[in-house]
Amino acid sequence: MLELKSVRTYYGNIQALKGIDLLVERGEIITLIGANGAGKSTTLMSISGVVPPKSGDILFEGQSIVGRDPDVIVGMGISQVPEGRRIFPHLTVRENLDMGALLRRDRDGVRRDLDYVYSLFPILAERKNQAGGTLSGGEQQMLAISRALMARPKLLLLDEPSLGLAPLIVQQIFDIISQINRENGTTIFLVEQNANQALKVAHRGYVMETGRVTMADTAENLLANEEIKSAYLGV
Repeated sequence: MLELKSVRTYYGNIQALKGIDLLVERGEIITLIGANGAGKSTTLMSISGVVPPKSGDILFEGQSIVGRDPDVIVGMGISQVPEGRRIFPHLTVRENLDMGALLRRDRDGVRRDLDYVYSLFPILAERKNQAGGTLSGGEQQMLAISRALMARPKLLLLDEPSLGLAPLIVQQIFDIISQINRENGTTIFLVEQNANQALKVAHRGYVMETGRVTMADTAENLLANEEIKSAYLGV
């Protein structure tokens, strides 16, 4: 579904990605783990068109998406849940969800998807008329994921969904990520510092260090890898 070929991305003169190659197959949960500043978020932003790569190529369903505007990429079927949630704090929960469906014209489908995200996160249905900024951190993360789902993505990009959340909420979020993949067949590309949780829900994983992919394997093998245990799992 998604292929990155020798992707190099810069912030001014600083090279953040140094020739990234990776594959995401349809229906998979893929995770990208690594330390702070490794280039994980930049990888997602390069895919979604927010920070376009300077060289290399990104193919989605066989088409190059490099140089396309972010809204065009959303229309093709890629939605991103950004780090820090980035909901619209002054809009209601329902208005935030409507923003996620902004490019869609299938009203019946939008209504069905609204019911679906409310079934995933019943608290959002209860608080649909409440301003997004008044929600707790965990509820805002639920809203950010739901807003992305309202675009009906084929590929969902999740950037640090557990950041700053209590352990119980983290477990709930990861359970929902698995459910979305299982029920809808939505392909998920997960960037996460909580490597243990991420590898438990993923099918395959990539390890990134200072702008380069240094390891790729099944999630099961990475969880059992002594080097990964020591560096990222605190074992």
